[in-house]
Amino acid sequence: MHDDRNLVEARLKRVLNERVRPAVYPESVPLEVAVWHAPGEPVPVTEGLAATGTPIAPGAAWGAPWGTSWFTVTGTIPEEWAGRTVEALLDLGFNESMPGFQCEGLVYRPDGTPVKGLNPRNQWVRIDAEPGEPVRLHIEAASNPVILGDPPFQPTRLGDKETAGTDPLYRLGRMELAVFDENVWQLVMDLEVLGELMAELPADGARRWELLRAVERALDTIDLQDVGATAAAARAELAGVLSSPAAPSAHRISAVGHAHIDSAWLWPLRETVRKVARTASNMTALLEDEPDFVFAMSQAQQWAWIKEHRPEVWAKVTKAVAAGRFVPAGGMWVESDTNMPGSEAMARQFVHGKRFFIDEFGIDDEEVWLPDTFGFAAGLPQIIKAAGSKRLLTQKISWSQTNVFPHHTFLWEGIDGTRIFTHFPPVDTYNCAMTGGELAHAARNFKDKGLARHSLAPTGWGDGGGGTTREMVAKAARVRDLEGSPSVTWEPPADFFAKAEADYPHPPVWVGELYLELHRATLTSQAKTKQGNRRSESLLREAELWAATAAVRAGATYPYERLDRIWKTVLLHQFHDILPGSSIAWVHREARRTYEAVAEELNEIIDTAQRALAGDGDRVVVFNGAPHTRDGVPGGGALAVSGVRWTEARERDGGGFVLDNDQLRVEIDARGLVVSVYDPQADRETLPPGQAANLLQLHPDFPNKWDAWDVDRFYRNTVTDLVDAEEVSLADGSVRIRRSFGASAVTQLLTLSGRRLDIETEVDWHETEKFLKLAFPLDVHADRYASESQFGHAFRATHTNTSWEAAKFEACNHRFVHVEEPGWGVALVNDSTYGHDVTRTGSTTTFRVSLLRAPRFPDPETDQGVHRFRHALVPGATIGDAVREGHFVNLPERRVPGSAAVEPLVGVDDDAVVVSAVKLADDESGDVVVRCYESRGGRARATLTAGFPVAEVVATDLLERPVGEVRHEGGAVPLTLRPFELVTLRLKRA
Repeated sequence: MHDDRNLVEARLKRVLNERVRPAVYPESVPLEVAVWHAPGEPVPVTEGLAATGTPIAPGAAWGAPWGTSWFTVTGTIPEEWAGRTVEALLDLGFNESMPGFQCEGLVYRPDGTPVKGLNPRNQWVRIDAEPGEPVRLHIEAASNPVILGDPPFQPTRLGDKETAGTDPLYRLGRMELAVFDENVWQLVMDLEVLGELMAELPADGARRWELLRAVERALDTIDLQDVGATAAAARAELAGVLSSPAAPSAHRISAVGHAHIDSAWLWPLRETVRKVARTASNMTALLEDEPDFVFAMSQAQQWAWIKEHRPEVWAKVTKAVAAGRFVPAGGMWVESDTNMPGSEAMARQFVHGKRFFIDEFGIDDEEVWLPDTFGFAAGLPQIIKAAGSKRLLTQKISWSQTNVFPHHTFLWEGIDGTRIFTHFPPVDTYNCAMTGGELAHAARNFKDKGLARHSLAPTGWGDGGGGTTREMVAKAARVRDLEGSPSVTWEPPADFFAKAEADYPHPPVWVGELYLELHRATLTSQAKTKQGNRRSESLLREAELWAATAAVRAGATYPYERLDRIWKTVLLHQFHDILPGSSIAWVHREARRTYEAVAEELNEIIDTAQRALAGDGDRVVVFNGAPHTRDGVPGGGALAVSGVRWTEARERDGGGFVLDNDQLRVEIDARGLVVSVYDPQADRETLPPGQAANLLQLHPDFPNKWDAWDVDRFYRNTVTDLVDAEEVSLADGSVRIRRSFGASAVTQLLTLSGRRLDIETEVDWHETEKFLKLAFPLDVHADRYASESQFGHAFRATHTNTSWEAAKFEACNHRFVHVEEPGWGVALVNDSTYGHDVTRTGSTTTFRVSLLRAPRFPDPETDQGVHRFRHALVPGATIGDAVREGHFVNLPERRVPGSAAVEPLVGVDDDAVVVSAVKLADDESGDVVVRCYESRGGRARATLTAGFPVAEVVATDLLERPVGEVRHEGGAVPLTLRPFELVTLRLKRA
């Protein structure tokens, strides 16, 4: 037989597009439309429904950027449509290729009941009225601008309401009542599924030709002038090939209805509140129509928004949850970044997320759902387990540019040895549309073939929301058991994981971080957002510590509700497009204001507690919020102390200055560069011969795409060392340096603090598409370095032997990086930066801190303005020194008038065991909760001693649920910890 595949396939495409799809709605009548444009921010639903609109016709412009318009559509169903299905077709001016990234709407009945959301792939509303009856619907329409346009990554002022202007963005499209021909729509689904499947099958296989001939017969049967009359006959020609069952060896896909909704990204937080309501309305409506469909929604914050802002939607959601079909997923407050949040913040993501679902629905998630997060820190498995979860799903690692991850289902082992069952959907998208191409890719791509056969497909439009469509559900029904295709079943994530674990009892193990070889610049972009996060985390630690201490020691009231609210605010801003700096200007402008308000409130809580503890008197009581003793003040305690730190500052031969305090001697030359850091205790120079530290370096920074997200390796090809100084002078025992470059200026203050060289850097930054680094070459020969992560640290190579190591040319740390030769090391600690790189040349290892970037998309003014950073170089540092000094830099001592000494609530007799939180129990019982961990990567035996009478000690999970009793004597608790082991204890007060 002649090969006529191309002929038949081309025929199918044209007939579908030009005849069959248009015949789904064979008859229509126009609706009358009126519009009212809300002034300013969105108004309550009752106000929008009551507003009087003015007439508007299809083709008319509407919608200022970030505006809200209330459309009222009215009409009457023609008498001759009796007995036929009728739908309203409501096109706000959609571009069908961009669901979630443009205008959207939520449809209401006149009584305010939400019906469903409108988006480019969901423009219909089923009408229940009888012929002759009036139809009236209201649409709350959001004219959100298209930020990620075509071409993408173009600078735009549309990302902030303050700069977006007022010109209308959209033109109203089709607004009609129409007859919906169910038979024709089903024919469209049949032909799409078979056409897509056919394209994925081998050309020399019989199944492809069976499908081709069946499609050809169906096309011959269709009367192109009366598709509706012949649709049933055409479907009959396809019934045989659609009923042929899948092969027993077919790959098995668990479809999970989903709408990945970014809590903020190319839209502000307030718009996400509405996106969630639209999507939830859509999904509850689809659940009522499709009995096999299951939908999962993550991010407890988004559920809380529905409950608070859309109670009428919440009622539908809770009903569907009770039926087991609208499934809480993930157990986190938001789908956060996992690289940058600190130890306690990462723990509280699970505490607040899981507790919301437990309190509202009695559901305790065991699955962590993070499809779009930009890599995963090596400390995360232990946190997941400590929260009572045991499984992880993500998709993002498939975006890596250099190396293909070798597994799709595996055990992920963290820094402490904890292993978590992990799955990467081989469909390689969290926006699966159930196309034949996607399903075939999942089956072909699955790395664990021969050992396992199950994978998961998150199905529905996401990022900007929208969710699953009836078309996706219809396609899934056809491939549930279809020859040539993977078999597809709708089911909750827990059911998939149960099957996958049973299917694959001995999966491979991946040890260490899940590093995303992409989006590395998210560790630096939007410095003030990152700084606000770090400082909020530190303030929350202090607020809980001192409020708990004041409650126990002075009977003060513990601010449970305030701390709960503030934690949730900080956790929200750790969402994986806010903290990483990849959102529009509006988001980061609001974030800066929010962090300022958080700091003000937390400082007030801290000050109130410390004044209650300090007592009366005219001395100065020094409070030490760090977990280690500092200048005689125990960690978590306070003393009235006095003392002066001595530093000699003198001129240096050849220009510059020398700082010396007997513990460290530092030489700064006439350029303001550090040319010597001598450790007298070890009789060792820190810097390599002839090299200078505290060197600011400027690179061009124009990645190939994803401006705020990416820094590409070629940025290193060009560098400018900023060595010219306008001022190098002494200032109160410190050295001040001033430089200018381009349109920017830098002022630095270098100070000795014990065995630490403190470097305060102020940058007035006005560059564009540049990358600013701060370099410290070190005379240390090492193959690896340590980088602090949650509840410990991870090691990375200093060399690039393999492509895996070479790809980590920009990485994340928390408070420190540390490198050492046997017996001697150096730490670099910071108060608010995360991105860095570490390289080695011979015996020289160079730390470089990433300070600032200046991408123009999605915020064209990223990081413009004044920034202040604090770093400290610690020569001779062990890993324990790095841990301690990192806390000291982030938790400066506080001085309060008074005279009292404040004994810590808890103390630990081994500095290797770090107390990460001291607080009162969330159940308001008054019990003291203490979290601690082994910080050096070794085993530790220590005694934790309570500074108050203790009746009982119980080990708990992160949610403060008991997991076992702990032996104690008079409040002294013996601890035996494995490397990086995390322990939470509840101490019941006697």
